[in-house]
Amino acid sequence: MAEITFDDFLKVDIRVGQVVRAEPFPEARKPAIKMWIDFGPEIGERKTSAQVTVHYSPETLIGKRVMAVVNFPPRQIGRFMSEVLVLGVADDAGAVVLLSPDLDVPLGGRMH
Repeated sequence: MAEITFDDFLKVDIRVGQVVRAEPFPEARKPAIKMWIDFGPEIGERKTSAQVTVHYSPETLIGKRVMAVVNFPPRQIGRFMSEVLVLGVADDAGAVVLLSPDLDVPLGGRMH
């Protein structure tokens, strides 16, 4: 594992957001869901897609708080432009479980 400096870590801007819209992404090569996430007034709404269909459906994602990297450059995924990277951890079977704060925190709050 390569070590990084604390200054390197500070460059990654990870914020909490709330999924306000979600829909299937049938054009993706692997099953995925498109999400629109509200990061509060400073950042606003950003969109992304994620391969999270094992544990989530578009309906169950609405209102869910998630953690995401908000300062990566946008990335074209098929005909969809992904603006943030939602964070997750693989379960024992390799399916992604989204990272989420376990208490109520303000939208746009930065991870320390």
